[in-house]
Amino acid sequence: MTVHNTSLRPSVFFLVGIPGLESVQHWIAVPLCSMYALALLGNCIILLVIWTEPSLHKPMYLFLAMLAITDLVLSTSTLPKMLGIFWLGAREIGFHACLTQMFFIHVSSTVESGILTAMAYDRYVAICNPLRHAEILRITVVAKIGLLVFVRGLLIITPFPFLLWRLSFCQATLIPHSYCEQMAVVMLACTDTTISRLYGLIMALLVVALDGTSITLSYGMILQAAFALPSNEARLKALSTCGSHICVLLVFYIPGLFSFLADRFGQNVPHHIHVILASLYLLLPPMLNPIVYGVKTKQIREKVTRVLCWRGD
Repeated sequence: MTVHNTSLRPSVFFLVGIPGLESVQHWIAVPLCSMYALALLGNCIILLVIWTEPSLHKPMYLFLAMLAITDLVLSTSTLPKMLGIFWLGAREIGFHACLTQMFFIHVSSTVESGILTAMAYDRYVAICNPLRHAEILRITVVAKIGLLVFVRGLLIITPFPFLLWRLSFCQATLIPHSYCEQMAVVMLACTDTTISRLYGLIMALLVVALDGTSITLSYGMILQAAFALPSNEARLKALSTCGSHICVLLVFYIPGLFSFLADRFGQNVPHHIHVILASLYLLLPPMLNPIVYGVKTKQIREKVTRVLCWRGD
């Protein structure tokens, strides 16, 4: 049986890119490349500023540094190969490389969801219980939360490549996608994929339900506390902080949910639209997160301005 499965496991897959738009996808790659460059630049600046500024070694900024690292892994797992497909026609990807790419994409997405939940909790403590913020979220606690989020991502996603490893693919090696998306690969299998599909569905719904509920409760209590503040200035400051976080959450969760639902239930969604939005899902959060937090966070904005002014002089 082992020999039989091995013979039906391809050594390579071939990524189509954007089905139906192969003739113009080299132009589509231009904005994608620009977004990737901005994501690399922005997240590296965020990490450099937090690393070199001792006053930023606080829970909010440490969570932001974790988010920047996760965004770098998420975007770098896909974009270099995607650009190779669009510009160089390098469609071939090894079976093991495909599973590895898929693993990093899903682990990064799960970890990012956990970090956003931790950031919502940090804002809840800072606004609703400011006098005990430093006591509750000590550096050691922040490190443990970060480790817990990372381990959770590994535990949830590690079964994915093993479930795919046991599938047979017969003659199917053409993936109608721009990267090794889990459902796109599962649909190529010529054996029963019920376990793989069911596990993916349950884990995705579980992560979204747990993190979404925690985030909703945190921001619900934050808004309640903000409207109870006596000062209009303090109320606006709290709401402004919440606004930037909510923008980041919407950019991360809405495209992700659309891509997830389109994979399983969106038979009427044009496939090229689905692939483009799925690609943007891996690029928009890494590109926008540094911009949103860099512009909205005074300490980071001032530090970047000082560095730029010093270099300009």
